[in-house]
Amino acid sequence: MSQSNAPDWVVPVMRAGYAARGLVYLILGGLTMSAAFSGGNTEGTKGAVETLRGAPFGQVLLWLVALGFVCYGVWRLIAAYYDLERRGDDEEGVAKRLALVATGLIHMALGAGIAALALGIGGSSGGEGSGASNWTAKVLQMPGGKWIVGIAALAIIGAGIHYILKGWQKKYKRYIESNEKTRKLQPLLRWGFVSYGIVLGIVGVFLLFAAIYSDPSNAKGIGGALEYIRGLTGGRFLLGIIALGIVGFGVENFVESRYRVVSGVDYDSDVKTMAQEAKAKAERKMA
Repeated sequence: MSQSNAPDWVVPVMRAGYAARGLVYLILGGLTMSAAFSGGNTEGTKGAVETLRGAPFGQVLLWLVALGFVCYGVWRLIAAYYDLERRGDDEEGVAKRLALVATGLIHMALGAGIAALALGIGGSSGGEGSGASNWTAKVLQMPGGKWIVGIAALAIIGAGIHYILKGWQKKYKRYIESNEKTRKLQPLLRWGFVSYGIVLGIVGVFLLFAAIYSDPSNAKGIGGALEYIRGLTGGRFLLGIIALGIVGFGVENFVESRYRVVSGVDYDSDVKTMAQEAKAKAERKMA
């Protein structure tokens, strides 16, 4: 059941989570841009995190990112429980809130994985692509494994479509404070969502093929999806555009870290989201 107000501590937890994601995707976007123009290896989020480990104060950064991912997961769970995105209690609303729970648990698991990396557990051997193949192979061996992988693939494809529509239709405007900075960054934010959705969609399609043909080698992570884009006609140019979008998605996460407005938590009445400002402008024009 929807709750009226969330505890005040949820806001700093949310901001820490988005900041950690922003850092990872900025690094991933930079690595992808380098792969597009210098011909280096494409990397996924695991590669981006491992790049952090080699940076000055890398261990500290890894722990901060691990904590941030756990914070993001906690934020999604709290958002689902208190219905902070105002999804409602009908069937559609409950389904969307369960999706928040799923993303929350995934990010908490990712945070635990990054913490393990900081402790020196689970190195880079095999890369992200083989990691996707390995877990797919294990699931395919389970009873009903093809169905489990297939459902996971459809969920990832659905998430990709969600991000594409969120960017293309500017649905993110309902959460972000309207000010001069966020208005100027809108084109980058929009392409960030669309690019991330495209990459997720490719990951989901490859995973679906793995389920259909019972072949785990078809499964690819984000790094594999980016490599696939580079292999297309004009792929390096396409990869450069996607890289810019991934950078944009990183920027978007930092924007949400700073300017996301959370319903159910008290705010200054003067703070307006981009959607609220657009609605007010439309009403003034009609008056």
